[in-house]
Amino acid sequence: QVQLVESGGGVVQPGGSLRLSCAASGFTFSSYAMSWYRQAPGKEREFVAIIASADSSTNYANSVKGRFTISRDNAKNTVSLQMNSLRPEDTAVYYCNVKKQSGGFLLSYWGKGTLVTVSS
Repeated sequence: QVQLVESGGGVVQPGGSLRLSCAASGFTFSSYAMSWYRQAPGKEREFVAIIASADSSTNYANSVKGRFTISRDNAKNTVSLQMNSLRPEDTAVYYCNVKKQSGGFLLSYWGKGTLVTVSS
């Protein structure tokens, strides 16, 4: 079955950096786009970044563009999120996501998330 396990969260000061990783298993990783989402306290989950399967093209939420970089390693079945110039408003639980077609339905799989806290 699909498993996504995030790691790398923690507490960092404003302006600092963190690198999140997501280890994927249970599906052909190289064939699927991978995404990061986040959910801040009291807010809805929101899209952060996506990386395509074929050409590793990327897209970002405007709020993180120029500060965050998503990458993937198909040999290791991992997707990473390098976060620089972190701000207090980046505080959230960060989730790894993959969407797969199954029986005519688009199924969305999530990890359990990793908490990022940006605070002085």
